[in-house]
Amino acid sequence: MRDNKERLTYRPEPETRQKIEQWYERDNCRSMNEFIDKAVSFYADCLAANCNDMLPKSISAAVDGRLSILEKNLSALSFNHSVELDMLVGIINDIAKLDQDDLKRRRAQSVRNVKSTNGRISLERRAQMRGEDAWDDGEWQS
Repeated sequence: MRDNKERLTYRPEPETRQKIEQWYERDNCRSMNEFIDKAVSFYADCLAANCNDMLPKSISAAVDGRLSILEKNLSALSFNHSVELDMLVGIINDIAKLDQDDLKRRRAQSVRNVKSTNGRISLERRAQMRGEDAWDDGEWQS
């Protein structure tokens, strides 16, 4: 290190001293003085660079990483659901032989159904809409 060190009297608050004692060895510092020196240099460099948004950037980076993982998982799930839906639509079309007018009418009705239920539709609710009252409104139906 430097040969020309100066003695500086420093009296930290008890909480600050506890932090120094807790972290200096974890930061691979040989002494508490070295840790304090590194901390002051880091803080002074931040002030000189006017990086007053240091913490928000680190939080932002962590959140971005988590969101990236979530986006990847949701994209894969959405793709899998799209494949299954395409299979079902193909099977139903092969069986029902629907014409263009019937498809337009059904699409308009489906859009209304999804909007009125905020996307929370189920086969059970569709059966209830047809007038079949024998359905039990158990908690498993959402």
